[in-house]
Amino acid sequence: MPDNPIIIALDLDSAAEARQIVKLVGAPANFYKVGLELYTATGMDIVRELLDMGKDVFLDLKLYDIPETVKRTVAVVARTRVRFLTIHAVGSVMRAALQGSQGSELRLLAVTVLTSFGPDDLLELGYDCPVADLVETRAAQARNSGIRGIVTSPREASLVRGVVGPDTIIVTPGVRSAGRDAGDQRRISTPVEALRAGADYLVMGRQITRAADPAAEFARVQEEISVAQRMRA
Repeated sequence: MPDNPIIIALDLDSAAEARQIVKLVGAPANFYKVGLELYTATGMDIVRELLDMGKDVFLDLKLYDIPETVKRTVAVVARTRVRFLTIHAVGSVMRAALQGSQGSELRLLAVTVLTSFGPDDLLELGYDCPVADLVETRAAQARNSGIRGIVTSPREASLVRGVVGPDTIIVTPGVRSAGRDAGDQRRISTPVEALRAGADYLVMGRQITRAADPAAEFARVQEEISVAQRMRA
């Protein structure tokens, strides 16, 4: 597990807001997620700004398109210093993404099942199975395709770890401290629960970015994790 497993999700609609959060949290935070909302507002400009600040960037675009488009898009991202990029755990998408990232240090993360999804959502998509079964299937497909990064709900992190082994990075969104608002996420866990289940990185957004004091909240979550780790030692 990395020394600092928290990735702060900049789920915001302007570069100004993103810069303000980065400034408020300060030096202790070194990893930020740029998702579709912020990417649509700013393109790669905010990504480059974060990289120039010395921050790691998780570009969460969840690519899902025809193979040639995926391959060429991943190749463009691979020429930057972006560290993580998400793709959907679909065979043709994963194979094309691997071609596009060849020779780079970009880590591809295959998305299994969105953390906002429940059984009803799967039924609408034509899957008559528990969420965990589909997560397990897609994690195995990612492993067999050569992908060494998975995005999954913390509820399925232990299951996924058993499928992909110790050398694959597991990133879990849907992480909230106890008592915090779940928002639109369904399959959530606390930071400590997610790490114990096998997660390497925790994506945390509103709990930190919408706090009255983002720096204090970030530090509080770090301490929450640290205390639990000391108790286990």
